[in-house]
Amino acid sequence: MDVFSRYSPFIQDYIYRSGWQALRGVQNAAGEAIFGTDNNVLISASTASGKTEAAFFPILTLLDEEPSRTVGVLYIAPLKALINDQFGRLDELCEEAGIRVTRWHGDASQTRKRKLLREPSGILQITPESLESLLINKHMEIPSLFGDLRFIVIDEIHSLLRGDRGLQTFCLIERLCRLAGCRPRRVGLSATLGDPEAAGEFLAAGSGRGTVIPKFDGGREVWRLSMEHFFNNGAQAGEGENAPIEAPELEPPSDTAPKDADPAMGYIFEHTRGRKCLIFTNSREECESVCQHLRQYCEVKHEPERFLIHHGNLSASYRESAEQEMKDDNSLMSICATATLELGIDVGRLERAFHIDAPFTVSGFLQRMGRTGRRGDPSEMWFVMREDHAEARAMMPETIPWYLIQGIALVQLYIEERFVEPPRTGRMPYSLLYHQTMSTLASCGEMSPAELASRVLPLACFRRISQDDYRMLLRHLLEIGHIQRTENGGLILGLAGERIANNYKFYAVFQENVEYTVRTGSEQLGTIVKPPPPGEKIAIAGRVWVVEEVDHRRREVYCALVKGNIPAYFGDCAGDIHTRILERMHGVLTEEADYPYLMRHAKCRLRDARDTFRKSGIADRPLVNLGGRMWALFPWLGSYAFLALERFLKIRCGKRLGLKGLNPSRPYYIQFTMNVNEEDFYRIVAEEAAKDFDPLELVYPNEVPVFEKYDEYVPEALIRKGFAHGVLDVEGMKRRVLGW
Repeated sequence: MDVFSRYSPFIQDYIYRSGWQALRGVQNAAGEAIFGTDNNVLISASTASGKTEAAFFPILTLLDEEPSRTVGVLYIAPLKALINDQFGRLDELCEEAGIRVTRWHGDASQTRKRKLLREPSGILQITPESLESLLINKHMEIPSLFGDLRFIVIDEIHSLLRGDRGLQTFCLIERLCRLAGCRPRRVGLSATLGDPEAAGEFLAAGSGRGTVIPKFDGGREVWRLSMEHFFNNGAQAGEGENAPIEAPELEPPSDTAPKDADPAMGYIFEHTRGRKCLIFTNSREECESVCQHLRQYCEVKHEPERFLIHHGNLSASYRESAEQEMKDDNSLMSICATATLELGIDVGRLERAFHIDAPFTVSGFLQRMGRTGRRGDPSEMWFVMREDHAEARAMMPETIPWYLIQGIALVQLYIEERFVEPPRTGRMPYSLLYHQTMSTLASCGEMSPAELASRVLPLACFRRISQDDYRMLLRHLLEIGHIQRTENGGLILGLAGERIANNYKFYAVFQENVEYTVRTGSEQLGTIVKPPPPGEKIAIAGRVWVVEEVDHRRREVYCALVKGNIPAYFGDCAGDIHTRILERMHGVLTEEADYPYLMRHAKCRLRDARDTFRKSGIADRPLVNLGGRMWALFPWLGSYAFLALERFLKIRCGKRLGLKGLNPSRPYYIQFTMNVNEEDFYRIVAEEAAKDFDPLELVYPNEVPVFEKYDEYVPEALIRKGFAHGVLDVEGMKRRVLGW
């Protein structure tokens, strides 16, 4: 197919105006799939490869040839910032054809939303939470809004493959299609898919269509990659050695950090001047700390401030100001960020990204790396790994630089195997089941129990949940007043349920902390959790503030700017690390391979770690004696299998092993004392693992492991079942134990 000739004239004109010489491989392949089939389409291509245009050029052509009577394309993205970014590009593209583009999220124009409700047409851009709100609050409008919906485009689909938010998104798609009486095709976009076939099944679930995954030559990926290691204080790895270790050369520092600067922060400070960079961290607290340090160094050196900050707890004005600054190609500001800038926002010509410590996932590494290297330049990532010097009496496991090893493993897995984390299937999402039950009742009103079950249970993500489980949930919700029976025997929301479903925070299924809005004068800075009393200090927006007043009723904090550095706190941050990463970490420590991206200190630190590893004997067996009855176990398992192993050792093996003081450092190692020898340990755990036992036995008596946002409203028996059968990777744990 000559895809370019098939495009509408306004698309062809846009391509000419943009100065393109030819279509890219992804655009030809996607065009053939969308024009030539009636299936769903999954487009997986590297960042900045033109995926968005690859999907929208043929979609808009079909919409131009046969205009929809309602909204024709629903575009779902995980972040408001991504919607705002794509809005400008789509609006310009669609303007000539008279195809309207409307944003629908909390910060978008109410006027344009009202216009869409009066005259539904064109493209609607929305987040999963705003789509939930739309289904609840505009239930009667859904058929007129989406009755002739042709396509649903899901951007950054990889971010929705491993948690409740992704399952919620696909529940909403199924509910919307059923309500509107439409059967749109789904188009998924992603730069980081490790198992496209599994992702294609995930995309198609409940759609009644297959998924086409176009194949094309994406060209050769070129990276500039470096990884350096720093001790937070004292001598650095390799310092004082006579024979220097060769390492890749970097350009000489363009400036000098303050004399007593934190070594890692000084390194970043030195290599960001005169460049536009992103500095990624794994948490909002760390993001605030890094920004405070770097701004403080500017002050000490009497330099203009050149660091911005961007994370989910900042106010929209702070985030959008940072985004606009980054889009300015002439800007030389750098931005400290979390995952909020990980996804496909065009942040202009970024020269390099820094990453402090190792990310949790290969997917996260690739996404963050992909923020750079746009407009023809190679992607460039500088890893900065940090640790404290181990204390003199530290046990052997504490002397391994786990972040450094994890970072190398992530990079090597992708280089060697193109591994990226697959979709997380097999879960039992009872929290989401509660949420979708309440959402369905909130939007549709009274229903018989059978009708409610017929609307909720058939949703693809609830396929493992039985009718008996659902009956138990409904009985429980009646008991706690979240739903109630009418005189006719139907079900409606109860008073307690209405308080939850009528709150704007109900639309999100991801866990939120109780947040307080932080203000200074008329300016809103963002939100924090657990505010301190007046007179104490807080960190937000990259600065330190003294609290003047806390209004607990309105959940507001009033503060004034002061100088200094203090830690920030926004709530807990958990990692989901795949077993393949831990297995590759074992490989990094046992092999002799040299990695060309390691800098001098990192090379020295890896050499020392391998030496420790070899001498301790962990390379050949997972169990190591630390002295006396103290042992360390290195299982090389991902987060959920590691959690299953902890419980298996305590609950199934504890008595036979004489186990005491089990202390996990997840997911790297477990320390404990026991009364048996090494040989007996392996025999006992193998015997117990070979037995056929119910995973529910790995839940402690009276334990209710609340993981998800609405677990507190679900019967305890279902929470325990969902944790045992849907969270703990018991099979993965058993395979590893029996392999010992």
